[in-house]
Amino acid sequence: MAQYDVFTNPSSRSADGIPYVVVIQSDLLDALATRLTMPLAVLDVATRVPTSLCPVIVVKGQRLHALAHYTAPLPAKLLKRPVDNVAAQASALVSAMDAVLSGL
Repeated sequence: MAQYDVFTNPSSRSADGIPYVVVIQSDLLDALATRLTMPLAVLDVATRVPTSLCPVIVVKGQRLHALAHYTAPLPAKLLKRPVDNVAAQASALVSAMDAVLSGL
C-alpha cells in the first residue's frame, strides 16, 4: 500500500463519524505489520476545530477533517483495498502532524 492511500475505516463502531483512514506512514516501512493512520472524520458544520490540527481533506468529493491528534497504528491486514490516494494533499497532513509534535 502507498503512503496517503485512503481506506474504509475497518472499525464498524466508529465508521459513521469516521468513514475513512489515511495511511501517513512512509512506504519505506512496508515490512512492518502495522500502518500509521490518521482518521478522516465527518464533522458537524457547527463544530469548530483548529484547521492546523484538523485540516480538510477531500476524498471522493467529500470534505472530511483529518484528526491528527487521533493518529494511531492499525494492522495492515485490516486495510483491504484503497478507495483513494490523497498525496496531492500531503502537505496539509504533514503540517497537522507537525502541530501534534511541536504544538504549533
